[in-house]
Amino acid sequence: MGLFLIAFVWLLSFAPLQSVAAPYAAMVIDARTGEVLHSRNADTRLHPASLTKMMTLYIAFEAVRNGEIELDTQVRITKAAAAEPPSKLGLRSGQRIAFRYLIRAAAVKSANDAATAIGIAISGSEAAFARRMTRTAKAMGMSRTTFKNAHGLTESGHLSTARDMTTLGRHLLYDYPQYYNLFSRQSTHAGIKTVPNTNRRLLAAYKGADGIKTGYTRAAGFNLVASAKRKDERIIATVFGGKSGASRNAKVAELLDMGFRRAPSRAPIRKPARPAYAGNVGLNAQVARLTTAPTASLRPVLRRAATVQVAGTVAAAAAKDEGRIQDGIAAAIAAADIQTPDDGTVRPAPRPDDLVLASTNPVAQPEPEREIVTRLSTSGGHLWGVNVGRYTTRYEAEKVLLKTALAEMTTLEGTLRKVNQSSRGFDATFQGMTREQADLACRRLQARNVTCFMIGPS
Repeated sequence: MGLFLIAFVWLLSFAPLQSVAAPYAAMVIDARTGEVLHSRNADTRLHPASLTKMMTLYIAFEAVRNGEIELDTQVRITKAAAAEPPSKLGLRSGQRIAFRYLIRAAAVKSANDAATAIGIAISGSEAAFARRMTRTAKAMGMSRTTFKNAHGLTESGHLSTARDMTTLGRHLLYDYPQYYNLFSRQSTHAGIKTVPNTNRRLLAAYKGADGIKTGYTRAAGFNLVASAKRKDERIIATVFGGKSGASRNAKVAELLDMGFRRAPSRAPIRKPARPAYAGNVGLNAQVARLTTAPTASLRPVLRRAATVQVAGTVAAAAAKDEGRIQDGIAAAIAAADIQTPDDGTVRPAPRPDDLVLASTNPVAQPEPEREIVTRLSTSGGHLWGVNVGRYTTRYEAEKVLLKTALAEMTTLEGTLRKVNQSSRGFDATFQGMTREQADLACRRLQARNVTCFMIGPS
């Protein structure tokens, strides 16, 4: 009998994961309005597990939007990131990988090494990134959430609630819809290999399911924030503390069905307010100093030629003489490498007037520019701009303006490209912006290693 008891206890130590019990909580909302359709223990602070990565990804999208980092930035993997336990992509210390692949691995594979690498790339350390995660959560109204890491492995004080995670899922859906397709992919290429989606079973089995994120640790149980859309209705359901992946998915399907039954067939879409952008504490002051309207002493020094870093491979420089300006236009368009990124986002196509320089005579200014300047003076706050350098000829300034506009259409679309001539040279400027637009544009350009500074109404 004694040997039998010992054997029984030994077998229990290898019990399957579904035997792990964790506190249960649930939340169901109408994603269109945010109306709560069902809740149970929704405000109990529990271990979120890899639901944490929803915030990691939210901040990654925010960082790209605000010019802190680019999707194609090559991130160097640290020892800390490479040492994270599974689930992982298999990153090695010292290797470099495009930021977009880290995003894919964290969203689809739920890779812990990729999540840590994202946090360190954005904030310099995982601890600093976790503090930013918590600040962002508070700004969203996630009042009972505190993050301690970027991946969600169990750590003291790393807690959230079903209500807060449902709120985060709704923000991902509405604040960054251009990236939301990541969560519905059955698999994706993550730079070094193709990885399957941890949520693929629910995505395949439930009609209309298109995301969002799974999570599991022994302390948390099986967690899931799921979203599904049918016709004009969209429901988000969250479960904490499932006993197994299969039972959790069944419960989520039950909750989604409940949501579709209770939600009205038609309802207005009331998008949540995007939280205020705070960035990294300690870095904002430096960024603000760089992008505040400067004195004349901050202008770039005179130079005969300029190189502007743009997306893609920079084409051969245009001919120096003004008579070959059309060749310069073609080179600028090729340099911009306008295309649809393979992460599913779509960059807007350039407007026709963005593809044509002002005139084959670099001294003459066409009438449309004078009309825009008139509108500029009465546009109610659109009196700011960005200076991207001073050049010895008007042709050089116009060429740089075109290349920069094509490379950074997100923030420069609709602005006026204007060359200001003085005794010191030709200043290349974008005008007709609010202070906030100019600040954002300059930060994004600086992230591309483009020298720039804001110019104010004066």
